[in-house]
Amino acid sequence: MTEERIIADRWDGQAVAGLAGLDLLVYQSRLVGSDPRLVVWGGGNTSLKLHETDFRGRDTYVMRVKGSGSDLKAVTQRDFPGVRMDDVLALFEQGSMSDEQMVEYLAHTLIEPNSSRPSIETLLHGFVPARSVVHSHADAILAVTNNQRCTEILAELYGDELAIIPYHRPGFYLSKLVGASALSRPTIKGVILLNHGLITWADDPHEAYQRHIEMVDRAARYAAQFITPGTPTPNPSRREGSSQHVSVSVETANPTQNSKLKTQNSTLAPTLRGILSQGGQVERVVMRFDDSEDVLAFVNGETISLERLPAVLREGAATPDHILNTKRHPLWIDAADPTDPVALIAAARQAYDKWAKEYVAYYQQHQTGEPMLPAVPRVVLIRGLGMFSVGRDSKAVMIANDIYHHTIAIIAAAERTGGYRSLSDKDAFAAEYWPLELYKLTLAPPEKELARRVALLTGAAGAIGAGIAHRFAAAGAHVVCADLDIDKAVTLADELNKANPNNRAIAVEMNVSDEASVQAAYQRMLLEYGGLDVLVSNAGIAQSCPIDELTLADWQRSFAVNATGHFLVAREALRVMKAQGTGGSLVFIATKNVTAPGKDFGAYSAAKAAEAQLARVLALEGGPFGIRSNMVNPDAIFSGSGLWSAEVRTERARSYGIAPDQLEDFYRQRNLLRVEVTAEDVAEAALFYASDRTAKTTGSMMPVDGGLREAFPR
Repeated sequence: MTEERIIADRWDGQAVAGLAGLDLLVYQSRLVGSDPRLVVWGGGNTSLKLHETDFRGRDTYVMRVKGSGSDLKAVTQRDFPGVRMDDVLALFEQGSMSDEQMVEYLAHTLIEPNSSRPSIETLLHGFVPARSVVHSHADAILAVTNNQRCTEILAELYGDELAIIPYHRPGFYLSKLVGASALSRPTIKGVILLNHGLITWADDPHEAYQRHIEMVDRAARYAAQFITPGTPTPNPSRREGSSQHVSVSVETANPTQNSKLKTQNSTLAPTLRGILSQGGQVERVVMRFDDSEDVLAFVNGETISLERLPAVLREGAATPDHILNTKRHPLWIDAADPTDPVALIAAARQAYDKWAKEYVAYYQQHQTGEPMLPAVPRVVLIRGLGMFSVGRDSKAVMIANDIYHHTIAIIAAAERTGGYRSLSDKDAFAAEYWPLELYKLTLAPPEKELARRVALLTGAAGAIGAGIAHRFAAAGAHVVCADLDIDKAVTLADELNKANPNNRAIAVEMNVSDEASVQAAYQRMLLEYGGLDVLVSNAGIAQSCPIDELTLADWQRSFAVNATGHFLVAREALRVMKAQGTGGSLVFIATKNVTAPGKDFGAYSAAKAAEAQLARVLALEGGPFGIRSNMVNPDAIFSGSGLWSAEVRTERARSYGIAPDQLEDFYRQRNLLRVEVTAEDVAEAALFYASDRTAKTTGSMMPVDGGLREAFPR
């Protein structure tokens, strides 16, 4: 075995100088949590036993343990509730205890009644006599424990230093097994939990950490011996959350083949999203495509042979924790020719039908009265193409994606060293349908109005566009900010992401008058989110000029953006929504000029009238597919608007015979309500049409103009 360390000791003696007690626990925990080779997405656990003074001034032996739902890499002192050790140890001699009884009991042991709920593994940490305990689900350890040769390998690597405990779901029984091992074998440094992870301990937090990474490093170096030079190897040090930046282009030596494969992924995406959104409880899903190097090696049979791969996939997730985010099995789509769209879609439908039937049978065999969770895979692997991650929002998709990259690494290492194996169906079901996890689902807040929906917004960087983008994101939508000014679109997407971390927004460059630009933006959206539920066709330009002075070029430019642009983006939306088969909403930001054209605004008014007729035709053609088409007619949105350039303001003021600085007040005074119309007002109307509140409305037109009698729809 090579002597070079793979898992380095990152403990910084200078950084911990002067730290003690809870501060030292926080440092140790963040060190473990910040290494994705040890834990990902809230996994892992740490604790420290110490003496504290209770509310009556008494010296009390307390264990500080990670609270339920906390993330080790970002924990603070308040994330470690304290439990009284005399209460914890009193349970060691008890014969049995349900999860619900254990949770209720632990609530009474808290030294601070208002602290967060302690981890479900609190008793496991408490029954270990050592003061400091570290628990992780390290990839290298799982590659050894999820292995057909695990007994042999574990004996070779650890001898008598670690106790080996067969798989049991976390809870009272497993806690007693770990505690009994620690008490009966006082010289061991920790335990291996098969199909689960590693626990190490010591009285000193630094020593507990060192023991932990030493044990993980042994497993990593063992697996490294079996790597053949030149073999594609998954990267076990992927940073958590890095799936936000994965490549969306298939790298091949043939540019034509590369383009065909990329097109196939975006062609398949809406159909696949439709298939999955109609599975189980008919819930929409969001998907993200990933063709990273390790994924392509996996689905192309370079990591594991294609003959062996289906059997490996059926073995299931690497740990019970992973099942909650990736389901037990991924969906495997094996099309003989992934560049044939008809064959690929047919293979996808057939593969999902089989997956869903097997999931229902799995549920029926093991259920004890729990309602069935949606029969929707969280990971879709496609031979020759890559992987789609699936979830209710971008965060869920990101978690599934990141975890499956780790799963690929674990499977690859296990296959090299003996053969991958995982939990039985019975144990997997018990993890997926764990009552404590099902209870957490009941505590989730109601989903927002546009949750699970993808909305494409053209002209996003303008005043109206930005207003709609912010309103849609706040309502739960995943917003695609399309604009010719990509820098402004990126700034807008960043603003949305800071305010709405679960439903990520992206920026795409789009010239609505250019067919290739529109199609490229749609392809990016489909690879990022899998489909489209709402199109807000908003991009537009304005020029004020009398007809007899208008140039042909300016007339054609107005129609290119204000008419043809709406056609191009709507045509692509219709194609995507039809492929999904889940309906959709087309919202056209038109203008009051549709019903009441303005003097010296001929090119704009005529082009916008064409947009309105297009919207009506789309209502006719989209209706049979559940696709609605409606219009919003705003008037005089000044604040932040790119339409009202100095030139346009001057020309419009001239048309009305007023000074340019009187223009805004003129528009405000001419409407019946004498009010200023804002981008936020338009956004509310757009949301009304985008949401299910107008599920039975199509072909309509809503004025947002403060009331202009000449513009009343008729």
